[in-house]
Amino acid sequence: MSNPFRNLILIGMPGAGKSTIGVILAKQTARDFVDTDLLIQLKEGCCLQETVNEKGYLELRRIEGEVLQNLDVKNHVVATGGSAVYSEAAMRHLRELGTIIYLKVSLQELESRVTNEAQRGLARPDDQTFAQMYDERCELYKRYAQVTIECDEKCPEQIACEVDNMIAV
Repeated sequence: MSNPFRNLILIGMPGAGKSTIGVILAKQTARDFVDTDLLIQLKEGCCLQETVNEKGYLELRRIEGEVLQNLDVKNHVVATGGSAVYSEAAMRHLRELGTIIYLKVSLQELESRVTNEAQRGLARPDDQTFAQMYDERCELYKRYAQVTIECDEKCPEQIACEVDNMIAV
């Protein structure tokens, strides 16, 4: 895992800190940073919530899978959207590109962080609660993760250092 040109792929729930930690980790490891939610927004010309509102959550998941499958970067930290794990093909591609790191955060911690669910562009059915989404997705994150970092009660800098230490082994 110590190949410096290998990408570090961050997966986890909305609110896990993928983007925040990703920027810090990129600086610490001399990598570029890409947030795939931003790539989706650039492709669609609107924010994620608008895509969900206009096209539905399944279409957002499809678009996300397509963006991830077309990702071609080296020496990057990649912050994926929380629903990246719904595309098996995209996750296979990401595994070829780098090391998949699951930022694991408890439901209780996430519920205290995510206070703007209606504006976040969550790719889920209208009748699915945040807790139900958490239960469903955690199984997928575990399936695809090559490294899992427990993130509760840690600041972003601590988590980035922990990832950096794990990949340096």
